[in-house]
Amino acid sequence: MADVLLSLTLPNDVAQHVEDLLLSRPIWSPASPPASPKATVVVPLVEPGELVAGHSPRTQIRMVGPEENMRAVLALLKTQLPRANLFYWLVPVIEMGRL
Repeated sequence: MADVLLSLTLPNDVAQHVEDLLLSRPIWSPASPPASPKATVVVPLVEPGELVAGHSPRTQIRMVGPEENMRAVLALLKTQLPRANLFYWLVPVIEMGRL
C-alpha cells in the first residue's frame, strides 16, 4: 500500500490531547513543528470565540505512513475527540527521502 501524508490542523488547546493519543500507539509517530501563524491553510472558523476574534491559533501535525494506518488515526481521533474542531487532509506521497 502506498504512503500518504496526513496533515492535521487543530486548535492549540487540543494539540496536546491529539499528540498524547498518537504517542500512545507506537506504530504512529507524528513529527511536526507547530504551524506558522502565516500558514496558508484556510480553515473555516466555527467556534464563537474564533468568529469574534477573526482567527484561531492552530497547531499542525503531519504524519507519513501507509494509507490504512493514516485512516486508522483519523478513525481514532473521530472516536476519541469528536468535537475537536480538527481540519485534516490526506495526500499521496510521490517520493520521500533524506538529503
